[in-house]
Amino acid sequence: MTRIAVCPGSFDPITYGHLDIIKRGAKVFDEVYVVVLNNSSKKSLFSIQERMDLIGEVTKQIPNVKVDSFQGLLVDYANSVQADAIIRGLRAVSDFEYEMQITSMNRVLNDKIETFFIMTNSQYSFLSSSIVKEVAQYNGNVSDLVPQEVEDALRNKFSL
Repeated sequence: MTRIAVCPGSFDPITYGHLDIIKRGAKVFDEVYVVVLNNSSKKSLFSIQERMDLIGEVTKQIPNVKVDSFQGLLVDYANSVQADAIIRGLRAVSDFEYEMQITSMNRVLNDKIETFFIMTNSQYSFLSSSIVKEVAQYNGNVSDLVPQEVEDALRNKFSL
């Protein structure tokens, strides 16, 4: 039986923290769909297509990772790709509280899909896309936070 997982996020932009979670999930599951969602509560720097392209570029060496996007309920997307699981990364206790609420609702909507929490590598526990964007906007060094392709895309966006 093929084990399929969905790893959702806004990935605006993808960071080394995200990549850590994706790579570790790809070791456990046969297929991992990295799914870009449009978070209406956040103003995005990159378009959905730009984010998908960046994710595709930085995950191309991971053969069981697929990149997609969706709007709507995550469990509906997971059903559409016959996923058994949702992968979520946790950085801190505050992440857990939020994720527990989302997971509980997802279980109400579909109790056949399990959520797997992966603790982020401690070197990335502070890292978020928002922090990366802010540092990049002011010409700060983000080379230890994102892959080169993402750093280049950030520089292009901010015309640095």
